[in-house]
Order: sequence, then C-alpha cells, then structure tokens
Amino acid sequence: MKFYFAPMEGLSGYIYRSAHHTYFNNIDKYFSPFISANKSGSFKKRELDDLAPENNQGLVLIPQILTNNAKDFILMANEIKLMGYDEINLNLGCPSGTVVAKNKGSGFLAKTLELDKFLYEIFSWGGTKISIKTRIGKDHPDEFYELIEIFNEYPIAELTVHPRIQKDFYKNKPNIEIFKHAVSFSKNPLCYNGNIFTVKQYQEFSAEFPGVSSMMLGRGLLANPGLIKEMKSNIKVDRNTLKEFHDKIYSDYKKILFGDVNILYKMKGIWFYMISMFSENEKYAKKINKSTRLYDYEDAVSSLFREQDILDDYEKNLNLKFK
Repeated sequence: MKFYFAPMEGLSGYIYRSAHHTYFNNIDKYFSPFISANKSGSFKKRELDDLAPENNQGLVLIPQILTNNAKDFILMANEIKLMGYDEINLNLGCPSGTVVAKNKGSGFLAKTLELDKFLYEIFSWGGTKISIKTRIGKDHPDEFYELIEIFNEYPIAELTVHPRIQKDFYKNKPNIEIFKHAVSFSKNPLCYNGNIFTVKQYQEFSAEFPGVSSMMLGRGLLANPGLIKEMKSNIKVDRNTLKEFHDKIYSDYKKILFGDVNILYKMKGIWFYMISMFSENEKYAKKINKSTRLYDYEDAVSSLFREQDILDDYEKNLNLKFK
C-alpha cells in the first residue's frame, strides 16, 4: 500500500510536512493545500513558500490546483512545472460553500459538459502528469456513474476518490458501494480517501479492497501522525516522539509568523485533531483553546505531555469528534 497525506487547508503546509517527514518518514506523497489558479499565473507569497523546493527537501510533494478554467490551469501548471514538479493534482473535492458557489472543487462535478471540455483541454496540453482528487458528486451519489465515464476518457495519473457528495461535507459514512463501482469500472489507477482513522479501519478496508494499492489520509494523520507506522509495523507512536514533533512545528512557526495570535491559530488547528490521542484530555484542550499568549499555551501543552498518556485505543475520542 502506498500512503499519501491529503491536502489540508491551513494545516498541512510545509512547516507541518517537514516536521512530519523528519519524525515519521513514511508518506509516499504529500499533497499541497490547493492553489487557486488565476489569469496572471501569479502566486501568493505563502503559496510560493509552500512549493519552494528548499522547504520540501527529501519528500515527494504534489501541488494541487483549484480552478474550472482550463487556460488558467495550464498557465499555473506551467509555472509549477518550472519549479521542478512533474505531477499536478486537480481539486474536484473541496466542499466549501464559497468554492462550490463558483462551480469549483466539488461544485464543478455538477457541470458535466463543462468538466468534460475542461479535462479535454488540460490533458491535450500534456505538460505534466495530472492526477485528480474527486468526490462522487455534488447533490447525489448517482452522479458518479456519469462522472466515472468522463474520467475514463482521460489518462489520469491517479484518481483519488473520496466517496462522499459535496453536501455531506465530512459527515455521514463514505459511500462504499459507489467506491466499489469505481473499482470495477475505472480505467485509471485508483486511490481511496475517507474515514481511515485507525489500524482496524485500514485493515478492514484492505481486506475488502485488496486490489487498491493507494490510500490518502488527512484527518486520521492529523489526529495520529504516527498512524502509518502503526499500520505497517504495529509500532505505536510514543509520547517523546510526539512531543519532539510538536516542538519542531511550534519552533518553526515562531520563526516565520509574527505575533502570538497567528502562531496560536496554527497550533490550535493542529490540536483540534491531535488532542484525541491523549487520556483525560478535556481540561487541557480547553486550556489550549483559551490561550491568548504563548506562555499560556506552552504551559498547557507541557502539562498535557507531562501528566497524560498516549491512548492505545483513542477511537472513542475520534468518534465523538467526527460523528
């Protein structure tokens, strides 16, 4: 099985990726948070920093583009290619209301004629390999039956399927029946994405889909950064490694961000997921969330690592968070 780290907006940027690669080093591909293509082919500074090869040393990064305009995609993809990247991922999965309202991300899935024309243009360009991350539809799972026929017309490097519709956001269970259809009918290599939080869930998926050789994880890895190692070798993450991992991220954010508020915003986003790993974590989560100064935050985190254990079975905490 190949394991990919999903693009998580605001969370899985190069600071997080670099630390994760340093302490866990078990991800085959990291995917960048999406870049919104524009008519000028220009990047925001944070996007350039995130893609800069010097900020992604030793790991495989796949840049992701969000757009419904083929010319903008090609223009941006050419610029990314000049940075040395040979694969670009198209975002057809983002469920955000502001994105969908512009018929981008998973909103583009409802415009099948326009989507087909768009794919024809970008695959005719042929500048790099193009992979796609998609949901199964915007309003109804049955939309995927037409979508897979469209996808099959193009040489997609890899099709990552998150078997939810846009309206699900991250609620409800992934639609495994639709994913089975993808397995049966896709002419392109498939990758699965959706609700893999534990070793048990991974094992159950692998038993049901032995022919699927790629898996993308997002929230599951944010909750347990050592999950892939546990899947591969049954070795659980230890508290010291998790502490060093945290400290590396925290230290690096303090180097590039100005002001306590900005640093704490990033760290609180990470703790929203990672706190589930700890025993009796409620009061520590509250202290972290209420921190307005770095010294308050540092005190709360130090107490958590000193006083609580990493749970062997944290699935109950995840179920409460992601129900």
